[in-house]
Amino acid sequence: MANHKATKKDVRQAAKRRDRNRYYGKTTRNAIRDLKEITETSAYTEKLPDVASMIDKLAKRGVIHKNKAANLKSKLSKKVPAAAAV
Repeated sequence: MANHKATKKDVRQAAKRRDRNRYYGKTTRNAIRDLKEITETSAYTEKLPDVASMIDKLAKRGVIHKNKAANLKSKLSKKVPAAAAV
């Protein structure tokens, strides 16, 4: 690492961003996991918009790619009829 003040600041900022992104990513993954465990259709459809919003925010922040976000939301929305059959 260089000894310039700007470089040291950039390292601090990158660490802060990395921690924040890890927190948001892990929180969203936990929300997706919890959503997949729901078997009631009404509860599933109630929580789906919240989880989709979390996924969109990750894509907006650049934590995940926008296509990955679209794929995740698509898979979650396809599961709704399967929850009704269970």
